[in-house]
Amino acid sequence: MQKILVMLTLLLFVTACHPAMGPKETGGALLGAGTGALIGSQIGGGRGTLVAVAVGTLAGALVGQEVGKSLDRADQLAMERSAQYALEYTPTRQSTTWRNPDSGNYGSVTPIETYQSSAGQYCREYLQTVVVGGQQQQAYGTACRQPDGSWRIIR
Repeated sequence: MQKILVMLTLLLFVTACHPAMGPKETGGALLGAGTGALIGSQIGGGRGTLVAVAVGTLAGALVGQEVGKSLDRADQLAMERSAQYALEYTPTRQSTTWRNPDSGNYGSVTPIETYQSSAGQYCREYLQTVVVGGQQQQAYGTACRQPDGSWRIIR
């Protein structure tokens, strides 16, 4: 409960400090903060975990805000389609790419490992790369196949 409270407080702080943020920046900040908090929650124990969650939330929000500032809806759709395709069909260690010719932004999704969870769900670890305005950002994640066949990011 403390972790959630810290994360929400930091999110409010980040968005309050940037009242002129547009919807892409806000969405990126929220997504980044959630990812950062999740990563931070896996580090340390006791108060160390709480500090890691706080740092992860803030760092993720700032990185996510910068990426979100530059990704338009067409970029996001291309990235999501590419990720779903890569997770379903692309062999391990091969990349699926996307590009938005209007914005010039592009990226790739590369499945790194495929496994079956203890619950029987098929999951894939992946590396996602996004290039916005010549600046490259990379993130690792894990997604698992849902009963409807789609892939959901779990971390």
